[in-house]
Amino acid sequence: MTDQTTFFIWNDESITDAAKLLKAGEVVAFPTETVYGLGADATNPVAVAKIFEAKGRPSDNPLIVHVANEQQISRYVTTISSTAKQLIAAFMPGPLTIILPSNGTIADNVTAGLGTVGIRIPDHPAARALIAEADLPIAAPSANLSGKTSPTSAIHVFQDLNGKIAGILDGGQTGVGVESTVIDCTSTIPRILRPGGVTRAQMEAVLGQAIEDAYTESASMTPIAPGMKYKHYEPDVPLILVDGEPTFFQEQIDMYQKDGKKVGALVSEELAPLIRTDQLQMCGSTEDLTTVAAQLYQSLRAFKATEVDLILAEFFPEEGVGQAIMNRLKKAASYIEIQSDQANPL
Repeated sequence: MTDQTTFFIWNDESITDAAKLLKAGEVVAFPTETVYGLGADATNPVAVAKIFEAKGRPSDNPLIVHVANEQQISRYVTTISSTAKQLIAAFMPGPLTIILPSNGTIADNVTAGLGTVGIRIPDHPAARALIAEADLPIAAPSANLSGKTSPTSAIHVFQDLNGKIAGILDGGQTGVGVESTVIDCTSTIPRILRPGGVTRAQMEAVLGQAIEDAYTESASMTPIAPGMKYKHYEPDVPLILVDGEPTFFQEQIDMYQKDGKKVGALVSEELAPLIRTDQLQMCGSTEDLTTVAAQLYQSLRAFKATEVDLILAEFFPEEGVGQAIMNRLKKAASYIEIQSDQANPL
């Protein structure tokens, strides 16, 4: 807990001031191209502990390390495989995190005591300027309360963490909107541990080989990447995924309204004109799922001001970045309602 959270508007002076806080062992939220990150010196276990405290995050959930350039990656790992080098060349800076063997420089509470570390180069000029000015590897999960919807603007961070962290660097609205893809390059066959802004098809095209999916871990295992073990991205009211035609979606709205519920609907531009509900949030087009990813968290957070009792969310195509969208929605959802009228508990 801190006495006051300083709100910085992004400029050269604020980058210097925010970097000073990081070098002093404090926690600062900053923008990336995916979501806002909650950053601390990744080599300082005391500073990193403040991230876990502010978020209420489980200590066995590892953090991603952000660096300013490719040269800095080699400071914190023992080896960089040829597969990793190809992915770095193709997608960094960008929304990709690569799991590599740690050389022990990064604090144990960043890696959850594992022998590996997830590293990425964010594609946001404010993020890279801050990291370069601090000249530190920055451990940074999303800058929200643990388990809740990720922030895509500085005001989202302020709403969740004001008074809990030292500073917030406002760099405007994020672009990609969902967290980075996490890929494990320590195994013989690369494994996607979390889908995100870089798609499986894009990486397979670069590598010329198949990539495995490994999105979950059992409850007894220590996850090796964020988003694998614990429930995430939850709004403040129950979220129900609806898989079916527009008429079926409307039937679900009508059913809950008859029970006296105020219903919010999170849907595409295509579905929105076909339904009637209490509160409606559109999040992009199914014709371009990148628009859905960019607006997903902002749309979920918008329901906070509406006093809805539950949210019904559209089931989006699980292709390309749609895999990341549905990964987040499934982790946020209480259950899925499918058109056969059978509920599938998650």
